[in-house]
Amino acid sequence: SVNEIQICMGSSCFARGNEKNIRLIQDFLRDHDLCSVVDLVGARCSGECGGGPNISIDDVRYEHLDRDRLLSLLRSKLLD
Repeated sequence: SVNEIQICMGSSCFARGNEKNIRLIQDFLRDHDLCSVVDLVGARCSGECGGGPNISIDDVRYEHLDRDRLLSLLRSKLLD
C-alpha cells in the first residue's frame, strides 16, 4: 500500500499543473478516506523540470501528469 505521495512544489511544476494536481490529490484522498494512511508532502525542485509536473509515489517519480493521467495513477496505486 502507498505510504507517501510527494508533489513537486518547484515553480516550473507548479505552473505546469501541480497547483491543480495538489487539490485533485487532496480531494481524492478525502473522498476515499485515505487521509489517515497516505501522507501528502511537498517536495523541493529535484531538477527534473523538463518532465514536469512531477509527482512521486513511494519514491517512484511520475512525469507529465495531467488530470486524467493522475486520476488513473491514483486509482491504480491506491484503490486496487
